[in-house]
Order: sequence, then structure tokens, then C-alpha cells
Amino acid sequence: MLNLHALDSPAVIFDNGSGFCKAGLSGEFGPRHVISSMVGHTKFQTHLAGAHRKKYFVGEEARYKHEVLQLHVPIERGLITGWDDMERLWKHLFEWELGVKPSDQPLLTTEPSLNPRENRNKMAEVMFEKFSVPAFYLSDQAVLALYASACITGLVVDSGDGVTCTVPIFEGYSLPHAVTKLHVAGRDITELLMRLLLASGHTFPCVLDSGLVDDIKKKLCYVALEPEKELSRRPEEGLREYKLPDGHIVSLGDLLYQAPEALLAPEQLGSQSPGLPSMVSSSITKCDADIQKILFGEIVLSGGTTLLRGLDDRLLKELELLASKGTPIKITAPPDRWFSTWIGASIVTSLSSFKRMWVTDAEFQEFGPSVVQRRCF
Repeated sequence: MLNLHALDSPAVIFDNGSGFCKAGLSGEFGPRHVISSMVGHTKFQTHLAGAHRKKYFVGEEARYKHEVLQLHVPIERGLITGWDDMERLWKHLFEWELGVKPSDQPLLTTEPSLNPRENRNKMAEVMFEKFSVPAFYLSDQAVLALYASACITGLVVDSGDGVTCTVPIFEGYSLPHAVTKLHVAGRDITELLMRLLLASGHTFPCVLDSGLVDDIKKKLCYVALEPEKELSRRPEEGLREYKLPDGHIVSLGDLLYQAPEALLAPEQLGSQSPGLPSMVSSSITKCDADIQKILFGEIVLSGGTTLLRGLDDRLLKELELLASKGTPIKITAPPDRWFSTWIGASIVTSLSSFKRMWVTDAEFQEFGPSVVQRRCF
């Protein structure tokens, strides 16, 4: 039975990503908690204090104890693949991060564009049957990111840890036939940077793990406006310094732009897929001719990988070559774009008009999990 006061309570918002899950309450300016989308199961119980009481660890705790855990990532390329571990992650977010009872407040979870029907149904089943939420809604991550920029029509370039996609949106609805996806994103750039570092001949006095390389990427990597000019520079001109955890300083050069270049030229990772500029152009040209100009004029970046310095300028330069001559192109790169999807969810769930959008437990009991196909789009 629906708690009549539940819909008056702030909604819980989970933005589920391949690399991180962001959780908080509607009406707030940003997520309260951001944790790694990772669950670790104990391998050697005697090596962990209290391991007889705790069979798994979530988020940063799992990452910290990685040497004695079997690590599982329940979201691959944006899609939930490990449902048992995803439940553990959500349980942790409800109980330990937010400290709320799932049955007391409505829940909005985000989903990737083109999320398979079976995944949507499974999400509804888990939330209503396992967590007993009073009301639930699934919302497209790209649409929410556009809302965060105060727009309802535009094209969202969303690049996170596991997948990059271009999503055209018209009056608040994504256009599925024109969505393009690329399985090159933050994690792939980090892995490529790791390989480039190891092949470069640099000597590192400490262990070169993925966390360290990811930090180098976030602090020093950039997208070159003109890669061919970078190649013609003297080697010492592009050097940047990075301080290792043990205090040693390393100087890094061309590989700082070579790794992110995979986003625009995926062939260097063996992918046959087009790069980001072609993806944007393709998505827009698949839409009705009447809205193509609007979409070129309202391109919004979202997701942590779009924080790479220089990406917006390079994308604009490439699109000016691909679009019809004279087409106005505008790219918006919000400073808080790592949280854009979550912020958009916070905004829409705060609107009084959103109350009628919720799928209630009573509706789930009457129509089953497929109710989300009719109500959440």
C-alpha cells in the first residue's frame, strides 16, 4: 500500500554509472555521495579484521582492500550486468550513505539511452520487490543532463567511464533512432595512457596502478586542437610535471594528448566506429531536417570524460568542417558536467507536476514490471 505521505518526501536519486554511482535527495544542488561502482567479495577471510561478519565491501572500501578481494564491476559499458552486486551497491547507498529507508521515499534512477527492455523491467522488479519503494521512475541520463542546462531540445554528448554516446533530444524526449554509441570512454583512455607510459621508457619508482594513471589523466591530459602541430613541436616544449605519491617528479609529454585522441580517432584502439565529431554529425543528420539547425546550435557536454581540457574547442573545430557551411554551432560545457545528469534529476523531481509521473507500488502490483515501458520514457 502506498504511503500517502511518501510522494511529499524528497525523492532519492541514484545516477548509476560504469565508474561511479551518485546518490542524494531531490531539491539539492548536487549528490551527497559519489562512490565507485565496485563490489569486492572476500577471498581470504583470515586476512581481514571482522571478515567473518562482512562478506563484501562496496565502493572506495572495496578499492582500498583490492589485494584481498575479488572485485566486480556490476555496470559494464553503461549497462547493468551484475544484478546481485548492483543490489548490494544500492543497499549500501540507501543504508550507509544516505541513511534512509527505501520504503519511505520515492526513487528515481537514471538509465542509459537505448537501455534494453529487460533491464528496465528488472530494475522495476528489484526496486519494488526487494527494496519496497513506494514509487519509482526511470529517466534517460542524457535527457536529465539537458534539463540541467535549462534546455528541452538539443544534442547531448555524454562520455563517462564506460561509454560515449550522442543523444538528440526534442522537447524532452530522446530520439532513439538517432542515438550513437562508442565503446571508448574514460576507462579506455586510462588504459591506453597506461600502455603509453609503460612503452615510453619512463622509470617509475612506485607501482604504476590504474588509480595513479587515472589521476595523471585527469590532471594533465588534454585534447589537442591541432594534433599535427603537436607532433612538430620540440619534445621539451610540451612537457608537464607530475608528482608521484613518493615525492618523485616525472616529466610527461606527447602521450598526454595521444591517449585522449582515441575519443576522436577510435581506430588507434582497433575500433571500426567513427570518432566523436562524426558521431555528433551522424546523430543530427538522422533527425528531421526541420530540427537539425536547432540541434547543432544546442550541443551540451555531460559526463566526467568531457572534462578533458580542450575537448569542446576541438569538437567545435571538427564540426565546423562536417556541418553545412554557415550552420551556427554552439557547444555548452557546464563546469559541473560530471554531475549534470544527477542535477537534472534533482530539478525535475522537485517540480510539483512530477508527482503524476511516478509509477506507484499499486500500479506495479496491477500491471507488473512492464508498466515502466508505458510510463517512463
